[in-house]
Amino acid sequence: MAVMPRESYDWTVDDLEDLPDDGLQYELVDGILLVSPAPVPVHQAAIGELFVLLRSVCPKELKVFMAPLDWQPDHFTSLQPDVLVVARADIGAKNITRPLPLAVEVLSPSTRRKDRVLKFSKYADSGVRSYWVVDPVEQSIVAYELVDGAYTVAGRADGAEALTLESPYPVTVVPAELVDI
Repeated sequence: MAVMPRESYDWTVDDLEDLPDDGLQYELVDGILLVSPAPVPVHQAAIGELFVLLRSVCPKELKVFMAPLDWQPDHFTSLQPDVLVVARADIGAKNITRPLPLAVEVLSPSTRRKDRVLKFSKYADSGVRSYWVVDPVEQSIVAYELVDGAYTVAGRADGAEALTLESPYPVTVVPAELVDI
């Protein structure tokens, strides 16, 4: 992860239109541009498995997406959760602006701090109801639920342990099955 130098620190979602399509991931948190490299295979494997799992049990009023898709809760924030669940009524023509029922981040060496600190706090502050952090190397998942504006641990699992979650809808996740490559 790198921070792009610039004379002004007030990056907006409008500025993202002018950035190159160079395989890097560009995200904004409160007007600060964050740049991350392309993900590695184990990261992508976990994202794909999570997408298939979530999609297979997703109720009709919700839709599952995977990155890259911009979630822009305000004019100075644009994040791309690795996997996201969106209310169908909240799907825009270009991006998503309403609070998400679920955002999932799969950790990479270059994004660990961003996912565990910056995105964790921004998702909570913006009303994302459920936030999952998956570590493909450790084969673990920690699921958080938003309670009174702060995240609490809803469950965790390691390796071959099964974790059944009820939010945003009932689903069982086994971390070791997400990285079977």
